Amino acid sequence: MPKNTTLMTAIACAALLGVAALTGCGAVDKFRGPKEGATSDNEARYVSPEDPLARPIQVGWTSARASYCGFVFNPDQLRADFLASQARLGVPPEQMSKIEHSYDYTRESVLASIKDDPGYCNKERTAAIRRDLNRYLAGDYSPASRLAQ
Repeated sequence: MPKNTTLMTAIACAALLGVAALTGCGAVDKFRGPKEGATSDNEARYVSPEDPLARPIQVGWTSARASYCGFVFNPDQLRADFLASQARLGVPPEQMSKIEHSYDYTRESVLASIKDDPGYCNKERTAAIRRDLNRYLAGDYSPASRLAQ
């Protein structure tokens, strides 16, 4: 029996090393399920433009920030216009539901993460929000490659 125990331990160690190696290069991410969206203001700020959900995350993030900082716009209309633009691009229905969920999840999460920060709407941040919001209201939903503020 000691021989089997040693063999089982070696197999378990090899499996753990394999998982650790895959995790290090990001290959395990596909097994974690779909990304829902950004869970906080900070996470949304650093979303990669190459992320397939970058657009709904960034537009939802901007909508949340603009709402919190008192910008005068219709967040429901922005959402509807964004989703319509994605449908016009030919996004398949199963992907549309992921985009819609990511947008809503990000908006709600960001609002929750910034709601208790009275200094959030500073001059620099409101200028960045205004720039992004105006771009989205004009129908340009391309993901930003610059580091957002």
